[in-house]
Amino acid sequence: MISSFYKSPNNDFTLIQGDCVDTLSKFKFGFDMVFADPPYFLSGGGISYQSGKIVCVDKGVWDKPTTPEELDAFNLRWLSAVREHMKDNATIWISGTHHNIFSVQQQLLKLGFKILNVITWAKTNPPPNISCRYFTFSTEFIIWARKSSKVPHYFNYALMKELNGNKQMTDVWHLPAIGIWEKTCGKHPTQKPLGLLARLIQASTEVNAWILDPFSGSATTGIAANLLGRNYLGLEKEEEFLNMSRARRLELEDPDIRWSYLKRLEKNNIIPASDTSVVSDSSQACYNTPWI
Repeated sequence: MISSFYKSPNNDFTLIQGDCVDTLSKFKFGFDMVFADPPYFLSGGGISYQSGKIVCVDKGVWDKPTTPEELDAFNLRWLSAVREHMKDNATIWISGTHHNIFSVQQQLLKLGFKILNVITWAKTNPPPNISCRYFTFSTEFIIWARKSSKVPHYFNYALMKELNGNKQMTDVWHLPAIGIWEKTCGKHPTQKPLGLLARLIQASTEVNAWILDPFSGSATTGIAANLLGRNYLGLEKEEEFLNMSRARRLELEDPDIRWSYLKRLEKNNIIPASDTSVVSDSSQACYNTPWI
């Protein structure tokens, strides 16, 4: 059995501390979906504007700039490890900016993935560009790819259309960055909004699916997964972020907090209207999982 940092009471949420490649080499398991937000390698002393203050954008040692060759090698290494743990019909979502996303795309093609879409996340509340020397950065990109070009993937087209006013949903998503209500347990420097993860999880998985996040961070992927009745394994090296993730998952044990999150997602047309939350089948969650 693999030692875990934290497991939820019904085993639908597990955190493991360690490097994702090393950890994945210790077990075999097939995931239905992967979401990855790898380091952007942009912490080179730049500044930005947050909450009325000028702040440094450096995120940590793990995000320091690297050479193009080292970036390619890093992305090839973790993508290779993750691919070995995906079911044949599984898909992967990878978030990034121009700093790393083009390298990710090249490594995906080398490994035989089929790219399905490149989502443009257009932030409705981006921080201003205080240098005034180029356009304000207001977008991030999310590559959606399937493991095999020959094996069909799951896509809940009907639900995405329903949530978009019965019109086909495009690959440009206008969504805000994280809100204050998502920072109750602290803030990760590249934390993604719950609505973003909830949308892509619904689009590409069914209830009781297993979702992997090899760069778990603040575990927004896991929170969204559990709210939607999916199961989650998050891998993370930094103990600070593991503690934050555990606190966020413990919040969901409070029915009022869980309900408030679902109502926020419903209000923003991220999930369909419902009077009950979805809970994964705990017996299925435990089946043949080497970390439980």
